[in-house]
Amino acid sequence: MTLANHFELIGQSDAARLGRLTTPHGVVRTPAFMPVGTLGAMKGLHWREVRDAGADIVLGNTYHLMLRPGAERIAALGGLQKFTTWNGPMLTDSGGFQVMSLAQLRKVTEKAVNFRSHIDGAAIELSPERAIEVQLLLGSDIAMQLDECVRLPAERDDIDRAMRLSLRWAERCKRAFEHAPQGHMLFGIVQGGDVPELRQQSARGLIEIGFHGYAIGGLAVGEPQQVMLAMIEETAPVLPQDRPRYLMGVGTPEDILEAVARGIDMFDCVMPTRNGRHGVAFTRFGSVNLRNARHADDPRPLDAESNWPSTRNCSRAYLHHLVKSGETLGAMLLSEINIAYYQSLMSGIREAIGNGTFEAFRQQTREDWARGDIPAL
Repeated sequence: MTLANHFELIGQSDAARLGRLTTPHGVVRTPAFMPVGTLGAMKGLHWREVRDAGADIVLGNTYHLMLRPGAERIAALGGLQKFTTWNGPMLTDSGGFQVMSLAQLRKVTEKAVNFRSHIDGAAIELSPERAIEVQLLLGSDIAMQLDECVRLPAERDDIDRAMRLSLRWAERCKRAFEHAPQGHMLFGIVQGGDVPELRQQSARGLIEIGFHGYAIGGLAVGEPQQVMLAMIEETAPVLPQDRPRYLMGVGTPEDILEAVARGIDMFDCVMPTRNGRHGVAFTRFGSVNLRNARHADDPRPLDAESNWPSTRNCSRAYLHHLVKSGETLGAMLLSEINIAYYQSLMSGIREAIGNGTFEAFRQQTREDWARGDIPAL
């Protein structure tokens, strides 16, 4: 069965792609970075700040939301968008990453993943069918297939086994998704670890099944950046040109820039808010550790030319004080500063692709990062 296509490829600059993805809750401009609201909340930020920063779409998590507060409860309360008040496009991860990250609590079989809840120890079964059922109850615009993600490095036999299991689960997920409301999408997930031929087999198998979009999973899980980029280079050319490509769980600004250059359209990562909670800001000069004593007497903002008020107006000295004092406001400010920087980076990327100048933008951005933070007083 051929699935309707909700993605429009508007233009390209070399391999970098400019697109538009239409969802039931709005349009997503690509390349897009999706801030992660695992539990239906953005850590340290209000949804209005996420919107104001320029995000079109955010991410929630099937595993965590099915445990608390529960998919059926969220459905009864009007779905995830209404429940959270985000009311915009939302993608939900199927729980495949937790199959890896919570390995000590689970057992994988052909039928499903059986695990103990990290909250109360209750026995839970997450099958491909249940993963889709939960995501439909949540009402997410984009659902992900259930897959098995293997942490790298790993033995080839284990990578091969997980990849083939993920393909079989992909078929089951698609069947379970057949009665989804019109306009909602299901993405398949390419697995295969750091083995090029397994990545290509996975991609071709998913294309044969047929999905609204295709994600590259199982990267940024312990391998060096050059391995991640090599796997993208092996995989992206195999994927359909007219469908969105999503690199899961990535990453740093540099990772995103380099992945866009290799044809990726969508990204998500906890890094902007997680690093913000640990005193690190992302700026066009690179990352800045506000815990460093050099900022204690510095009246300058992180970037006087930024269009984000907190980046432009808050002094380094104040941010340093908040971080060292353990004030919640410090984590909040740095989280919003980081989300705003990521969205500014994506906006610049989209503009450059539209102008056919992505490679020049890429080089200039890398030069700015390499130059480092502004000189000390």
